[in-house]
Amino acid sequence: QKLDKKQTALIALFFGGFQAGMPLIGYLLGINFQDKITNIDHWIAFILLGLIGGHMIKDSSHKDEDLNIDPDFSVKTMLAMAVATSIDALAVGVSFAFLKVNIWESVLIIGIITALFSAAGVLIGNFFGARWKSKAEFTGGFILIAMGLKILLEHTLGV
Repeated sequence: QKLDKKQTALIALFFGGFQAGMPLIGYLLGINFQDKITNIDHWIAFILLGLIGGHMIKDSSHKDEDLNIDPDFSVKTMLAMAVATSIDALAVGVSFAFLKVNIWESVLIIGIITALFSAAGVLIGNFFGARWKSKAEFTGGFILIAMGLKILLEHTLGV
């Protein structure tokens, strides 16, 4: 199924908005909550990305006729994916407070770039996904799990 411009914009806005909003929230929380935030952000990202990625891998093994092929643009799904991919940016926002970064400029740049790359990713994914649906879904799920594992390892082992 081809995605229309409205769906692409929705995805770009969710991901760009959350990727920009998390550093702003982290910045506002500042020094007082730094230890609490940095101690759990990687676990939250790991669990959410792992669950979403695992679900994608499971779905990749189903035959097309067994699946509802309509993409899920519900607020619940979009929120879970946007939070999972941007939760570590909360800790980045806390570090911005220490570095005396211009938060509004940073948030604007982060949001715009993420939105543009998200829209491009949707368009590219839609093109390839239509041709290689199960392989693309499996690969996407694997990448989400790998991202979650990378975030976890970076924060726990310093890798």
